[in-house]
Amino acid sequence: MERTCASAVANWLRRMLADLYPGCFAFVMATGIISNVLLFTGHRLPSDLLFAVNIAAYPWLLALTMLRVIRFWPRIWQDLTDPRLVFSFFTLVAAGNVLGVGIYQRGFTTLALAMWMFALSVWLLLIYFSFSVLTFLNTAHRANVVHGGWLIAIVGTESLVILGTLVAPDLGSLSQSMFVLLHMLWGVGLVLYGIFITLFAYRIFFHDVGPDDVTPLLWVVMGAAAISTNAGSTLILAENGMPFLQAMRPFIDGTTLVLWAWGTWWIPLLIILGVWKHGFRRVPLTYTPMFWSLVFPLGMYAAASRQLSLAADFPALHSISRVMVWIALAVWAATASGLALAARREFRIARTT
Repeated sequence: MERTCASAVANWLRRMLADLYPGCFAFVMATGIISNVLLFTGHRLPSDLLFAVNIAAYPWLLALTMLRVIRFWPRIWQDLTDPRLVFSFFTLVAAGNVLGVGIYQRGFTTLALAMWMFALSVWLLLIYFSFSVLTFLNTAHRANVVHGGWLIAIVGTESLVILGTLVAPDLGSLSQSMFVLLHMLWGVGLVLYGIFITLFAYRIFFHDVGPDDVTPLLWVVMGAAAISTNAGSTLILAENGMPFLQAMRPFIDGTTLVLWAWGTWWIPLLIILGVWKHGFRRVPLTYTPMFWSLVFPLGMYAAASRQLSLAADFPALHSISRVMVWIALAVWAATASGLALAARREFRIARTT
C-alpha cells in the first residue's frame, strides 16, 4: 500500500512537472495583490493568511520550475519559443514584485530589494527574448494577441515600478538614478500597452470571435491598465527630489486617470464576453491555471483605485477599492477550490496509470 501510494505521488509530481503551466506564478500574483490591498485597508488577519500562503507558494513554484528545467528542458524550450506561451513567463517577474511589496510592508526592506533585483534580471532576459520569439518565430496561424496573453509583459514591467518606488529611498546616492529608471520603465510599459492594445482591439472588434478566443487571459487587458494606473499613482506619491521628474507630474497625472478609466470601461465588456461563452454558447466552466490571470486584475483594480484615490485626493475611489477587494477575494476562493479539485483529480489519474 505504501509503495503504491509513493508510486502514485511520484507519478503525479512527474506529470505536474512535465505539464507545468508557464504562467503558474499568476497564483502568487493574484494572492499577493489581494493580500497587499487587505493590508493597506486595515484587514491585517486575512492579509497575513494570504501572505503566508504566498511565502509557501513562491519558493515551491520556483523549485518546480527549476526541476522542470532540469528534468524536462525540451518542454521548457518548447514553451519559451512558442509565441502563445512565452509572455506567460513574465508572471515570474510580476509575482516577485507583488510578493516583494508585501515583504517590504512587513519591514524586510533588504529582502524586498533583493527580490526587485532578481525580478529586474529576469525581466531583462525575457523582454528581448520574448520579442525575438514574436518577431522571428510567430506566423499568421501560430498565435495572436488574444490567445497569447502578451499584455502580461506590461504587467511585469509596471510591477518593477511599484516595488522599485518603495525601495528606492533606501538606496542612498543611487536613489535618484533609481527614480529615473522607474520613470523610464513606466514609460516603456505605457508604450508597449499602446502597441498591444491596438492589436488587441483590432483583433477582437473587427474579426470573428469564437468561444475558444474568450479565455481568462482577456482580463489581462484590464489588469495591464490597472497596474499601469497603480504604477503611475505610486510615482506621483513618491518624493524623488528631482525637478526634471517633477516636471513630468502633469503628464503622469492625466495619463494615470485615463488608464484607470480605460480599465474600468473593460470590466462590463469582459463580463459580457464571459456570459456569452458560458451562458449562451454553453461552454462548461472548468478550472484552468489561466483563471489566476483573471483573479489578479480584479485585485490590481482594487489596488489601483486606492492608489489613485490617494494621488488625486479623491476619496470616492477608495470606496471602490474596498468593495472590489472583497469581490477579488471571493473569486480567489472559488478559483482556489477549482485548483484543489483539479489537483485531486490529477492525483486519482496518477494512481491508475
